[in-house]
Amino acid sequence: MSETIAFKPETLKQVNKIIARYPEGKQKSALIPILHVAQEEFGGWLDVPVMDYVAVILNIKPIEVYEVATFYTMFNMKPVGKYVLQVCRTGPCLTRGSEKILSHIRTQLNIKDGETTADGLFTLKPAECLGACGYAPMMQLGKFYQENLTIEKVDEILNLCRQGTFALD
Repeated sequence: MSETIAFKPETLKQVNKIIARYPEGKQKSALIPILHVAQEEFGGWLDVPVMDYVAVILNIKPIEVYEVATFYTMFNMKPVGKYVLQVCRTGPCLTRGSEKILSHIRTQLNIKDGETTADGLFTLKPAECLGACGYAPMMQLGKFYQENLTIEKVDEILNLCRQGTFALD
């Protein structure tokens, strides 16, 4: 028998507060913030039962949830590592060396884009513009941007993560 998907009571209160921000009949407007809550509560990724649960809560069709969740790179459709390295690969970041940074990370971690290391520590996710063009190349790690990246800076970040001393929030 599979486990029933349900938010913890305190999380459900938070979800209901989010839904209450929007007019009656416009609960779909709460989808993105609720997907963030769901991803955090259910292991860092959104599987189909979780997305179906969100659809029930919002009284919308599951496909409406799938369309949003699969469109945005901030949502994970499969399990990810403790540290998700989202490296920007557009315009300014590309011209300032993001491909070199991505290549270095791939080599250092022995993974390809979208993969997670065997120890479950790192996932590499190339990202579209993260909106910090003036600080390129950059990546998002946890809630924070790591800017003006160099190979040395990336190695330092990876080492801090391996030591468990890199703060994600």
